[in-house]
Amino acid sequence: MATPPAEPRELGVACKLIMWALRRAPHPLKNHRFSISVLRVHSPKPDWSCFGDNAGIVESSQATSGRYPSLERSYCSTSFTHRLSMGSRLLSSQAGAESSGEEEEDAFSELEEPVGTKAVQKVDSADESEDELVSEPELSADEDAEKASQNEFDLPENEKESTKKKSRKRVTSELFEAINSAPGPSVHQILDKWVEDGKEINREEISLAMFNFRKRRMYGKALLLSEWLDSSKRLDPTEGDYASRLDLIAKVRGLPKAESFFNKIPESFRGELVHRSLLANYVTASNVTKAEETFNKMRDRGFSPQSFSFNQLLLLYKRLDKKKIADVLLLMEKENVKPTMLTYRLLIDTKGQSNDITGMEKIVDAMKAEGIKPDIGTQALLAKHYASGGLIEKAKAVLKEMEGGDLKKHWWACQSLLPLYAEIGEANEVERVWKVCEPNPRLEECIAAIEAWGKLKKIPEAEAIFERMSKTWKVSSKHYTVLLKVYASNKMLAKGKDLVKRMADGGCRIGPLTWDSIVKLYVEAGEVEKADSVLTKASQQNQMKPMFSSYMSLLDHYAKRGDVHNTEKILYRMRQSGYTSRFRQYQCLLNAYAKGKVPAYGIRERLKVEGITPTRSMESQLAQIDPFRKTLVSDLLD
Repeated sequence: MATPPAEPRELGVACKLIMWALRRAPHPLKNHRFSISVLRVHSPKPDWSCFGDNAGIVESSQATSGRYPSLERSYCSTSFTHRLSMGSRLLSSQAGAESSGEEEEDAFSELEEPVGTKAVQKVDSADESEDELVSEPELSADEDAEKASQNEFDLPENEKESTKKKSRKRVTSELFEAINSAPGPSVHQILDKWVEDGKEINREEISLAMFNFRKRRMYGKALLLSEWLDSSKRLDPTEGDYASRLDLIAKVRGLPKAESFFNKIPESFRGELVHRSLLANYVTASNVTKAEETFNKMRDRGFSPQSFSFNQLLLLYKRLDKKKIADVLLLMEKENVKPTMLTYRLLIDTKGQSNDITGMEKIVDAMKAEGIKPDIGTQALLAKHYASGGLIEKAKAVLKEMEGGDLKKHWWACQSLLPLYAEIGEANEVERVWKVCEPNPRLEECIAAIEAWGKLKKIPEAEAIFERMSKTWKVSSKHYTVLLKVYASNKMLAKGKDLVKRMADGGCRIGPLTWDSIVKLYVEAGEVEKADSVLTKASQQNQMKPMFSSYMSLLDHYAKRGDVHNTEKILYRMRQSGYTSRFRQYQCLLNAYAKGKVPAYGIRERLKVEGITPTRSMESQLAQIDPFRKTLVSDLLD
């Protein structure tokens, strides 16, 4: 193995190792330029020669323009140390961009027992309703690296210390239970009655209630609670309250309404937290232009560089342009912003996705050199990429580390271990881990076990756990969807249809999350047109926005057929639904034209308008579908 080249400048072990690993990336940076001047660094110009191909970025034509191309979406770093008020703690970007659009659950976080609160302890609840998921941003399956920061950001302040201790109980609150469980009356009526009954409304109780609504992605009720607090004048507003409400408005009612609310916020409260909230939702919506404007505005107002902002850039370029990741790391070093746990996870995931295992391991070395011990989520990420790269023994070694020597004492690892052991085909290990959970399983462990048995094509085992889960908890559409995906991946159309009927008969709301599973059910069974019809009818009847992954399932399969007409149709519908066109969609479109042997007039111009730079493989396809391309036959005829 090669050793990192010597650096002419002291950078610290982490930066050296990270930059060396990234220089080995399969996508060179030597022709890349982007503006960095908004950081307005006044220190002497550092020696950039140690970064090889990246040195050129300081020569950008925009390098003195004072503007900075910003980020794609927002996550809070796990080392983010500011003590924020309720709203800021509760503000969650919920991991937003729809690059691949596949949804995830918070697989690695576990809520802890509160310290010094009036919270009521309760076992796992399954009372989420899918209508609260309508505005939920969509997540890609490769975003495990980004999950852990959510819990830290959402957790009430007095809960943070207790997150160091594990508990099998969720944090909930009496106010949350009252709002969530009472049938009929509106949230405002419930809250009015709460006050009439002499019950206290304080920031601690509000914080816990908001946290529970957000954890369950019940943004509609969270917004109504926030609006009631404002109208009732029960508490003096803080900037965090405004930031939280802006975030909820964007999730539930859309960005235009959020922008309108932003403009109404008093100037004295329009600080960094509110701007972050707006920024987070711009990047969730993939609105790069407005995200950049907001980021630049934050810089103009003098907000100091934080890991938060740099992690946004990493999130953006991890999806859209991996060549720029090294540039962001250079900026972090220039601004003396240390990498956080989230930073390392993103870099590990990036290298893993590129199947650069050596580079991934170097990132881990850098992380450890900085004294940051990989947590359960980072270990799971490593195991996943080892498994994907065919390094099964290395994956097994990491999984054993996750077990901590005694799985019963490290029970919280079970949720991650179950699908990972299934990923490497270890049915016996899945069974062993499940036996640890089986006497008193948590809801998340049941879900993980269903997914694991589904991967292993052990359908009876998956169904048995689902039946146990449905008898223990009041399951929602989200939980039915787990088994529905198992049926879809195993091409069990009849069983899938029966399960959907059972959902409807049981009073479950059928919304975008369920549509997504139904689409995949039909697509995997080879009935793509039926899947297309179901999605069209469902979205028209319910006036809800389908998930990104639902469209992509259709787009991928139409493209594989060479069906240009339907591929273009789905792409158009995605734009109508508010999904910005980017690399993956156009890659599918080019595949469709190439497979169908149809000339694509004006395709280069379309790519240019969308700001998409073709890769080598895309250039090959573009040449193939160029209606004016020269061939031996055409030359003879000419």
